[in-house]
Amino acid sequence: MAKAILSPWIKQFKGRLGGIVFRASRSGETIVSRSPDMSAVAWSPAQQGHRRRFKGATAYAKAAMAGTDARAVYEKQAAEQDQRPFQTAVSDYFKGNDLLSGK
Repeated sequence: MAKAILSPWIKQFKGRLGGIVFRASRSGETIVSRSPDMSAVAWSPAQQGHRRRFKGATAYAKAAMAGTDARAVYEKQAAEQDQRPFQTAVSDYFKGNDLLSGK
């Protein structure tokens, strides 16, 4: 995987440009790679199920980050676990912990 060191006047470069993907690593480095061609991939039923569950988990995490009470809880947990709050919310969803419904 290629890495790019950009000039100081460019603060951040992320997204897709043609067949190239620019990503920011957790350390702040910009990672440059080819965009994967997933057009010929046939997903198995298990993969399709997991993709549906993950879609639900990200929707839950987005809603949790929008709410002030849940966001505060996830920010505290994330600091303790050395994670990002969004990742912590996704993990919580898969564990069955739902702060938004009051379970």
